[in-house]
Amino acid sequence: MRRMPRRQRDEEQYRGLYVHVQNNDVNRALRKFKKKIAEDGLMQELRKREYYESRGTKKRLAKAAAIRRYKKNQAKRLAQEGY
Repeated sequence: MRRMPRRQRDEEQYRGLYVHVQNNDVNRALRKFKKKIAEDGLMQELRKREYYESRGTKKRLAKAAAIRRYKKNQAKRLAQEGY
């Protein structure tokens, strides 16, 4: 068995997201591509990495997000149980 050159291996490994265009329907392919990007979380990560955040800021934001999740779950539970 012959080994692949390293560059070719790396190119295959890091192919990225792609969508096949069928019947020249670019709009449909674009919608699918945007959906893939949203599911992958790529845009959120890019926005997050746009500016540097210190460790303390990251902790503070994570704690605030946890509090929001907790309050949201409590409100949902209150609505379901009724008390």
